[in-house]
Amino acid sequence: MVDRLRSAAEQLEAPMCPDCHVEMKWFRSELLSDEPTPVIAHLFVCPHCKRASQANTVFRRGQTTPDRLSAPRFISSAA
Repeated sequence: MVDRLRSAAEQLEAPMCPDCHVEMKWFRSELLSDEPTPVIAHLFVCPHCKRASQANTVFRRGQTTPDRLSAPRFISSAA
C-alpha cells in the first residue's frame, strides 16, 4: 500500500486556489477505501487563505485470468 501511496503522490499536480489563484500546498494523503477499489484522498491547503481542497486517486485493478485453474485434490480414504 505504501508503494501505491508513493506513486500516487508523485503523479499529483497541486490545484490552484479558486480565491487566491496561487498553487495550493500538499497537506496529507489518506486511504479512503481499500476494497473493492482502492481510493486515496490527497488534501491540499492554500498557504494564503487556508482554504482546503481534495483530489482523489482511484486505482483500477487489472483483471487477469489464470493460465490454468486449480482445485484441491481430494484423497479417497475408501480402499
